[in-house]
Amino acid sequence: MGARILERDDVLAALEQARLDAERGHGSTALVFGEAGIGKTSVVDTLRAGLPADTRFLIGRCDDLTAARVLGPFRDLIGSIGADAAEALRDGTDQDHTLSALRTELDRSDHPTILVIEDAQWADDATLDVLRYLTRRVARMHLVVLLTYREDQLSGKHPLRQLLGIGGGQVHRFALRPLSPAGVRTLSAGSSIDADELFAVTSGNPFFVTEVLASGTHAGVPATVVDATLARLARIDTMTRRAVEQLSVVPTAIDCQLVDALLPEGWGALIAAEECGLLDVTPDEVTFRHELTRRAIADALPGMRRAQLNSRVLAALADDPTADLTRIMHHATQAGDRAAILRFGPAAARAAASSGAHREAAIHFTSVLEYSELLTLDERADLLEAYAVESRAIGQSDLGVVAQQEAIELRRSLGDDAAVGAGLRWLSRAYWWSGHRREAEVAAEEAVSVAERIGDPRLLATALTQQAALEVMDFRASRAAPVAERAIELARAAGDDGTLSYALNNLALARWFLGGDGRELMAESLAVAMAAGDDDATSRAYNNMVSELHSRFRLDEADPYVDAAIAFAERTDQLVALDLMHAQRAYIQLGRADWDGALSTLAHITNPVPVVRVTERTIVGRVLARRGDPDAAATLTEAVRLATEMGDLQTLGLAVNAAAEAAWLRGDALGAVALGADLYDELSALDSPCLTPELAYWMRKAGHSLAVRPSDEPYGLLLAGRWQEAADFWRAAGCTYEHALALTESSNPAAVFAGLEELELLGAKPLAQITRRKLHHWSAPGKI
Repeated sequence: MGARILERDDVLAALEQARLDAERGHGSTALVFGEAGIGKTSVVDTLRAGLPADTRFLIGRCDDLTAARVLGPFRDLIGSIGADAAEALRDGTDQDHTLSALRTELDRSDHPTILVIEDAQWADDATLDVLRYLTRRVARMHLVVLLTYREDQLSGKHPLRQLLGIGGGQVHRFALRPLSPAGVRTLSAGSSIDADELFAVTSGNPFFVTEVLASGTHAGVPATVVDATLARLARIDTMTRRAVEQLSVVPTAIDCQLVDALLPEGWGALIAAEECGLLDVTPDEVTFRHELTRRAIADALPGMRRAQLNSRVLAALADDPTADLTRIMHHATQAGDRAAILRFGPAAARAAASSGAHREAAIHFTSVLEYSELLTLDERADLLEAYAVESRAIGQSDLGVVAQQEAIELRRSLGDDAAVGAGLRWLSRAYWWSGHRREAEVAAEEAVSVAERIGDPRLLATALTQQAALEVMDFRASRAAPVAERAIELARAAGDDGTLSYALNNLALARWFLGGDGRELMAESLAVAMAAGDDDATSRAYNNMVSELHSRFRLDEADPYVDAAIAFAERTDQLVALDLMHAQRAYIQLGRADWDGALSTLAHITNPVPVVRVTERTIVGRVLARRGDPDAAATLTEAVRLATEMGDLQTLGLAVNAAAEAAWLRGDALGAVALGADLYDELSALDSPCLTPELAYWMRKAGHSLAVRPSDEPYGLLLAGRWQEAADFWRAAGCTYEHALALTESSNPAAVFAGLEELELLGAKPLAQITRRKLHHWSAPGKI
């Protein structure tokens, strides 16, 4: 290893071992994190200095821009990697090619690689997609992926949180701690500053310590790192100070061309700043020694001067055809340059969206829409519709609804009926995702009406598809099927594969709900969507395939679809779809009585739309109820309330079934009946082959007398007294809890006792207690 840094030997030794493992093809991920100034970059620099010649070291940085650079840290690697990977990164729109090219580039046995991504808390969505891909495969690569990040900047919903739960190999986690008092004394040796006072002010933060020591003050310890940094800045000449202030508004490494454009006095103006430790200068670029230094200087500038300096950077970048659009937009917004925002913003947003960076795209669209009064009505409507799409993709459906509504009104004022019809279809979907079913139905009906009035078959196909989706999701399969069939015919004739996938999906669900098997049609829906490159349709096909398989307890069949769907949602940055699939995986784990696994999976959900929130509450409540946790009732009451507000029968049925079971388990028979009575009557009149038998079962367990349809669904078998068939079904499906439940329905004490043993192993206290009472009753005199 190279030069040492204080109190970091254990971290460096572990990273050296990770490098040695990577040489043998056993790669890993290393996470180095802590507060700003704690020494993350110093660890990286020290590691780099001690690497042997045959280890390749690549580093990319994320920047604190208004919107992150798309694939920014990976594009930093261009010039240090092969031509194929570099070209894939420059383009960025063919995600599969980019991922494949990077994997080939980074997995080289002749040159094991350490890939460092600094300040990952500022990574864009596309960068996070690449990191997910690599970290899932790194265990079989000659690669160490080293991420540095600031833990204090990661909120509970921060997208980096999902990445930090990665699997696929060993993960090393290094939480860097402040220096000890002894370490501070070592650093301050020879200084006139009192070491104990220095430790008290800096709390041992290495950067703060060195910054105060470098300030050269003899009037005591500066109160803040800003004071220390500005004290250093005050000691240099005016020309250098102005040059440093100019560069301080650029939150990225500043390449030589940009330095030339910003500093007409030449690079010589930076000599004093480099000598006093403010800047690192190489022939290719200039960077601040630390981000905190740059921010201290930039934040101390008067607002007007900061805007002027950003305007100079903007002018230089705008004249460069190779400049990153995200960097241009950052300086345009910082300068308040409306013309530049309107000029570059739409292109920056669409480039981000095409690369899967939907959060960044939404930020750019928001910046442009702040000045939408300067656009034509057509331009405003286009931007609003694009922003609505991005809002839905990142789970902000309510914002998408508002934007889509405004776009439709603009289209109406322009007399563009076709655009109104298309917008209404998307508005209907946005309404449903945001939990407003009735509004979704109204929008869908109007979309069909508009399409029929103007005689546009392609538009009609899309409108009918949305109408059929609403019908089938409300268990009106007999009404949905003919609408879906008509939409299929129109979509095939129009060559619209995206709409065709949706329509096939609806028909598959309808056939399933009517007692048939829609799997073949659902598989066709998925294949058509993937071939068409329609990410939204692909995610829907995955979700509905998994939903129907696990609702029928075909858990093993659902597993590969879940894996593929999560990988697809991560790769395409479909955040809502990703949350949905985590919920679906948790349902499967619930089915297998892997209750801890289900709760752990649900923790990956970051920004739940209403349907995901209901599902999450339902699963959590069911786990709590089966374990006998008193919080189950409140959790399931919330699930039922949210589902009722949505007005969606599928989510409501799942929530009520769970709540009715929980009520029965805690001995509240009246509560179970009250929960289910009205809904049972409604579901019985509809096509709901899975929900109705289960609800009938819990109500009958609670003592409610009701007529039920014959059903070969396992709860239907229990209702018919065919407990052995139900038990055999659930045992084959791997559903341990339900298998035990079926055994407890037996009139054979041996079978009931076997069920009790399973329940006790699971920790299913309430049902185990009910079963023990049953056995005790049988063992009472005169009962056997």
